[in-house]
Amino acid sequence: MPKRARSRAGRASTKPPRGDLPPISHEPAGQPPSATAADSPASEAIAAFERAIRTVQRHDYERGAEAFRELIEKFPDERALLERARVYVELCRRELKQKAPQTVEERMTAATAALNDDDDRTAERLAREILAEQPRHDLALYLLAAVEVRRGAHAEALGFLRQAVAISPEAGAQARLDADFDSLREDETFRRLTAQPEDDAGR
Repeated sequence: MPKRARSRAGRASTKPPRGDLPPISHEPAGQPPSATAADSPASEAIAAFERAIRTVQRHDYERGAEAFRELIEKFPDERALLERARVYVELCRRELKQKAPQTVEERMTAATAALNDDDDRTAERLAREILAEQPRHDLALYLLAAVEVRRGAHAEALGFLRQAVAISPEAGAQARLDADFDSLREDETFRRLTAQPEDDAGR
């Protein structure tokens, strides 16, 4: 079973947006879309817009899209910002579609990298996508176990780990050495799942 390692693949695209969407770099921080005095957005809405812009400028399109969607939901009356925010949601959607990993191997690499970068949400999403196609993918099950234990959901973590070990005993050996599972070291079920062969023989 491959060990978790940081991935060097998948650098974010630096190409300008396509179509009729405005280039991100042309949106200066602190300068939301122009508006009439009657439609001037509230300072809180402007601050949210600027934070979302900075996120997209870092090519973090997933969080950028989420930030703009939250702005749209939170400030439905701020017409001066909503139209532009929707444009950026579409921009992020296009960028994510272009660079999204397609094969199981690509998604597994991206999920592993996300977990190593403490992006548990992305790791979980990708692992669940893989399991929807391959329910017996041992590494995807292992990654979900790691995500759950980091959340403190020990029962769920042990459930995923049990499935991974049943498919590949190497998953138990990996978990035994993985610091993510430190909080389970004293758990009898975890000990049984991660026991070395000689430990089992002596029982």
